[in-house]
Amino acid sequence: MRRRGLILGLGAGLAVTTGTLALGAWRSRVAQPAPVLPLPLTEMTWQLTDHRGHPVTPADWSGHPVMVFFGFTFCPDVCPTTLNDISDWLEALGPEAAPLIVALITVDPDRDGPQELADYLSNFDARITGLTGTAEDIAQAAADFRVRYEKVARDDGDYTKNHTAGVFLFRPDGRFTSIIDFHEDRRFALPKIRRALG
Repeated sequence: MRRRGLILGLGAGLAVTTGTLALGAWRSRVAQPAPVLPLPLTEMTWQLTDHRGHPVTPADWSGHPVMVFFGFTFCPDVCPTTLNDISDWLEALGPEAAPLIVALITVDPDRDGPQELADYLSNFDARITGLTGTAEDIAQAAADFRVRYEKVARDDGDYTKNHTAGVFLFRPDGRFTSIIDFHEDRRFALPKIRRALG
């Protein structure tokens, strides 16, 4: 009798544990937020200034495929690596890249004015445009693209920036098509860009 009671007790305990785990798995699946995608370019409202001092809005990109990357000139590794990659992709695309608009939007407007961006971008493909603005302007652009960034203090009293590291691709009609993540295999980049070129 005792043995039977012990078995029944263990069975009931196992059933409760299994049910709890299943419920937890279901809840975690339901609670996972869907990935937040950038707005279509046609719905964005930012206004920025390019590295030549000219105003730029999303409407200026209408009818063109677009490639956008957020970064900053003091970035030690991710930004120069990505900009080198973009330069290589543009070269590999050759004439196919002609309609493509390529932009770096700074997340560090306090240090990245038009002249600083111009000097920095002179190290990369000349077709890459740098965009800057006030802190509020950058915040609006980041919100439209669903990009996160933050200022991080360093031990030497200076600061750096953490930011979303990915290259956003849009079709000529302004629809978001995909992102080239910093950590993904670079062989997937050109096929993604070609899809945006349409």
